[in-house]
Amino acid sequence: MTDFDSKRLSHIHHELHSDLPSEPALRTKALESLLTEKKLLDASAIDAWIEMYRDEIGPKRGAAVVARAWTDPAFRERLLADGTSAIAELGFAGHATGHLQAVENTESVHNLVVCTLCSCYPFSLLGLAPAWYKSNEYRARAVRDPRGVLKEFGVELDAGIQVRVWDSTSERRYLVVPQRPTGLEDLNESALARLVTRNSMIGTQRDLHPSKDLS
Repeated sequence: MTDFDSKRLSHIHHELHSDLPSEPALRTKALESLLTEKKLLDASAIDAWIEMYRDEIGPKRGAAVVARAWTDPAFRERLLADGTSAIAELGFAGHATGHLQAVENTESVHNLVVCTLCSCYPFSLLGLAPAWYKSNEYRARAVRDPRGVLKEFGVELDAGIQVRVWDSTSERRYLVVPQRPTGLEDLNESALARLVTRNSMIGTQRDLHPSKDLS
């Protein structure tokens, strides 16, 4: 007779389920398969959209907005006053940016964006949201312990720097304008845009100095 080890079976059960996609991911895949089977959805078109947001749009649009703000003081003022109108000047207005508010990092202020209810995110500027942004842990801890969360991302702030946490919603999306790195005055707008990362525009990165000379 085979011995019954409940702890061992529980461990195996946990390991099997830890390797499975999340329930929403499974439901999405099932729905995609059903629609594809009924010829109501073109799987290649879905792949093309994903690739476009990941590789073509990605955070490149947001980076262009930030670089323009760094190099054009008048645009920076318009961006901070009315983010939606300002990005429309660059042709970037669209879904998920209809109520955009830009918040600026300074020597004394650091901004961090979270969506505590779901995962609202200006994807037409920043591309697809990272998995950690949608996680329950980030959504809870970003509000409760923002400095601890930032430290885990490698951002250690002096006690004198104020951390402001912005809760993104379906009615209001946020874009962090990071500080322009010093000592790079010779870089043009295009080169500066290449320094801007998705995480810096969410607020989980602060220092954008390049690791090597980009000039």
